[in-house]
Amino acid sequence: MKTDAILNLDPVIHAPIRLAVLSILITVEQADFNYLKEATGTTDGNLSTHLSKLESSGLIRVKKGYRGKKPHTICSITAGGRKAFLAYLDQLGQIISREKNS
Repeated sequence: MKTDAILNLDPVIHAPIRLAVLSILITVEQADFNYLKEATGTTDGNLSTHLSKLESSGLIRVKKGYRGKKPHTICSITAGGRKAFLAYLDQLGQIISREKNS
């Protein structure tokens, strides 16, 4: 297998927590911070860092507000994020197919 195919996977998406977040967000309209934290099994600080990276890369939209007096953060995938995630999956599929056929 050519290593360049694996090395060209989008590093923003490829990180396990970010990959998990995008995998969730592509299937729902939106998800709140606590749901994502629980689903990914990560800490507040770790998830916050990954969400910031995804947001600054234009892959997700983060809306911060309040539910009563408590902070409430809602995340959703952007059109660009959807396109990038599907391209990532396609590229991964191509790598797997090449490996199976070699």
